[in-house]
Parts: sequence; structure tokens; C-alpha cells
Amino acid sequence: MTDHERGYTITRTFAAPRELVWEAWTTPEHFAVWFGTAATEMRDVELDVRPGGAWHGTMILPDGGRIDWHGTYHEVIEPERLVLDLSDGTPVLDEDHERFTVTLTAVGDATEMTLRQSGGHLTDEQYERTKVGTNSFLDTMEQLLHDQLKMRHDGSEAGAPG
Repeated sequence: MTDHERGYTITRTFAAPRELVWEAWTTPEHFAVWFGTAATEMRDVELDVRPGGAWHGTMILPDGGRIDWHGTYHEVIEPERLVLDLSDGTPVLDEDHERFTVTLTAVGDATEMTLRQSGGHLTDEQYERTKVGTNSFLDTMEQLLHDQLKMRHDGSEAGAPG
């Protein structure tokens, strides 16, 4: 395996339609909720979701520290595939970003998401720790999707004729 191929893959199934999972990835308000965990706050999130478009946001950590995340979109096929670079502002990653490849597959009313982080800029141990962290982000995404579905369901019933 070459360094560029090193990384990790996570496959999760969300009880939400693919379009809603896509929105979680591509809408700044949703992205700010799940990118991180409930223990962090994402500020100033901007997503220019198109090939060549940039994204960035500032993560405020519980201890007051901050991480300035940024990157570029390389592939955008709505609502099924996103390929984007990401960097947390560290010198190594600024030179050679890590890459997220996200594939969304409709499975009935649910969505199977396969997320691959690659780039080879981290050690195997760092990739394992990063995978644990990314899974916690996705736990937060799962709650966001649940809340969004509930709001949409409750909103549609409230407006339905009686």
C-alpha cells in the first residue's frame, strides 16, 4: 500500500433519505452541528459546494482552543458523491491535505454512507485515532438527521388539513 492509499473507511447506515444526508454534508447550518461533537462549536462555516470550491470553519474546543478547518471540493455529484480535501491548519496538512471521499447510497428509506479518509499524511496510529473521532462526528450527524426528520414530520402534520 502506498502512503497515498493509507487511511481508513467507515460505512454507516442512517435512517434518513439520501437527500437529507446530502444536506447534512452541504448545508453550513447542518455541517456546523455535526462536524465535531456536542462538546465543540463550529463557527464561521462556509461551504462553496462545487468542484474547485473552498470550505472552511473554525472549531472551538471545550478548553477554548481552536482548529481552523479548511479545504477544497474536487468532485460533487448530488446527492451521491463528494470528494473534498481537508486540513486542520497544521503545516504537514497545509502542504498535502487529507481527502474525504463520501459516497451515499439509497437503501430503501435509509442511506448507506461510505466515508474514506486517505492521503497518507498520518501514521497508522493517528489514522486509528482519527477514525474514532470521525465516528463520534457521525454519531452527532445521526442525531441531527433524526431531529431533522422529526421536525419535517411534525411540520408536515401541523400543516395538514384536518
